[in-house]
Amino acid sequence: MTQINPAEPRHDWTLPQVEALFDLPFMELVFQAATVHRAGFDPSEVQLSQLLSVKTGGCAENCGYCSQSAHFKTGLKAEKLMDADVVIAKAREARDGGAQRFCMGAAWRELKDRDLPKLAAMIGGVKALGLETCATLGMLTPEQARQLKDAGLDYYNHNLDTGPEYYGDVVTTRTYQERLDTLAHVRDAGMSTCCGGIVGMGEARRDRASLLHQLASLPSHPDSLPVNALVPVAGTPLGDKVKREGEIDGLEFVRTVAVARIVCPKSMVRLSAGRDDMSRELQALCFMAGANSIFVGGKLLTTPLPGQDEDSALFQDLDLRPMGSAKAVAPESVAAE
Repeated sequence: MTQINPAEPRHDWTLPQVEALFDLPFMELVFQAATVHRAGFDPSEVQLSQLLSVKTGGCAENCGYCSQSAHFKTGLKAEKLMDADVVIAKAREARDGGAQRFCMGAAWRELKDRDLPKLAAMIGGVKALGLETCATLGMLTPEQARQLKDAGLDYYNHNLDTGPEYYGDVVTTRTYQERLDTLAHVRDAGMSTCCGGIVGMGEARRDRASLLHQLASLPSHPDSLPVNALVPVAGTPLGDKVKREGEIDGLEFVRTVAVARIVCPKSMVRLSAGRDDMSRELQALCFMAGANSIFVGGKLLTTPLPGQDEDSALFQDLDLRPMGSAKAVAPESVAAE
């Protein structure tokens, strides 16, 4: 069994070692993940982030899970890029509700230079509110990454989605290497990375291990590591497949969170898409296994999230509090999007 030093991140994990973590007895795996978590974080604190779709639908990519792809008929209407003042107003609402990070997502294959001035205005306005800023805008060039950094962008999200072996079953309009290249441009520009994937797309456990192996092998681990559970959308190839074959088992999802925590011990491991379908007990297990960040606010781009009352009650019952807040937090002060 590989010895785990929770205080020292590793970049030399092998795929068989990551698979061996998945194969541990469930209780042992969660215990090891909780031990790693406690070495680097307060287990009672959870970071709260809010995500706004600033440009919805019409994406040229054919990601098989996505309702926003122009390749599939999902009933989603394509929209133009939102005005900066509208986005900033939404960010102010998120901050006043307690969110600590505000993320802006656009359904693009790649960022176009013509959109940079409007995005820079959004980012600068959100930053001025005292929020951490994050964006996901598709592929970037090195110069675009530098301009986003100069505008005040703290984090850039660019998920790997899955392991390289299963990737061709998910998307064919963008290569795995192009995703890695964009992450390199983000790091080189001095921004923090937000990078994770989606589970429950019909992949095998080995594919989940391969995804986490890729993340743990990056030159620097993701600063934020979102773990998404596929929300099946009718009309998408993977959504239709999962509806036929069944969604990922809840305990297998917890295993994925636990392994993510062990191999990327300093990352913020975030429960992202799919949380609306998770029971309170399943979410509690995920927090025990090392998750310490969530998206809140009722909606994640185009898929649902729990509402404010639900999250407030969950935090109260689990004795959790927003990261960086006072020790005692009234239920109504727990933010939601």
